[in-house]
Amino acid sequence: MFPLNDTEPNRYIRFPFMVVTLIMLNVMVMGIELAIMWQGETAFMEFIYRFGIIPTAILTRQGGGALTAVTQMFLHAGFWHLFGNMLGLWVYGRRVEDACGPWRFLFFYLTCGVFAEIVYTLARAQSDIAGIGASGAVFGVMGAYLILYPAGYIRTLIILGVVPILPKIRAFWLILYFVGLQIIPAVNTLFSQARYQVAHWAHLGGFIGSLAIFFFLRPELFHRYRNDLHL
Repeated sequence: MFPLNDTEPNRYIRFPFMVVTLIMLNVMVMGIELAIMWQGETAFMEFIYRFGIIPTAILTRQGGGALTAVTQMFLHAGFWHLFGNMLGLWVYGRRVEDACGPWRFLFFYLTCGVFAEIVYTLARAQSDIAGIGASGAVFGVMGAYLILYPAGYIRTLIILGVVPILPKIRAFWLILYFVGLQIIPAVNTLFSQARYQVAHWAHLGGFIGSLAIFFFLRPELFHRYRNDLHL
């Protein structure tokens, strides 16, 4: 199941400037990573461990410290890792940026990413493996989309056997489906110390961090949202 695009028009801006800028930055950093890979695996791993987030290093105040909660958001383990995260940012970020404005959206995105890594660090306090990727921030954007546009439709690619179909699925069901996939692995990680290549706690942390969206909305949109809830 691959979300492809939001089907609703923006209200305030036509072009998602900050979403596109973040995608370009991530692609550029991936280019730097590929260049370092050519120097050998040792050089690449040194780069990842310098700028990725390592729970034991954070908690013992070693290495890059809290700054790595930001730098790791722009690192990815390969093309598909990058593609999946940037696709999610594009699908859900366009309307969330519209609701915030470009700069508020940037600060919201970074806030979710940092909060995701705080949760990840606390859940994996004994881990000395470097975590990288924008997925925590992207799950924050997904959570914001769910809060703001739960009835929105997402055009989604589903392959039934060998037949591709492109239904429009309610955002509510689609986003909760992806969040639900994180819960069992996250519990296994916490209670049985299971190891996964995916940082499920970062995903859940970013999703929880999406509640901060109310601090970043355009004022008029915040008031309209509040009035719709009859608060």
